[in-house]
Amino acid sequence: MYVLHVQIQVKPEAIDAFKAATRANAAATVGEPGARRFDVIQQLDDPTRFVLAEAYLAAEDHASHRLTPHYATWIEAVAPMMAEPRTALKYSVVFPDESGW
Repeated sequence: MYVLHVQIQVKPEAIDAFKAATRANAAATVGEPGARRFDVIQQLDDPTRFVLAEAYLAAEDHASHRLTPHYATWIEAVAPMMAEPRTALKYSVVFPDESGW
């Protein structure tokens, strides 16, 4: 498993538009063959901060995701909404193992 936590801070006036665009991207992503999870979470004490928690079977599946039309639409829409460049932490799954997915 290949897991990413993408950390994003958006401009306060863009919160609602960012959430709408990101929901659409997440909904399309979970239908991709190698995608296993795409959670969008918003920080409680700073609503301008979000984490996209993404899980794929392999890094190649994430690379394929970045070539989809819905990803291109999302990145074009949200790029001007970001207050700073997004960052990503990448992980591998320890538990459950692949049999649990």
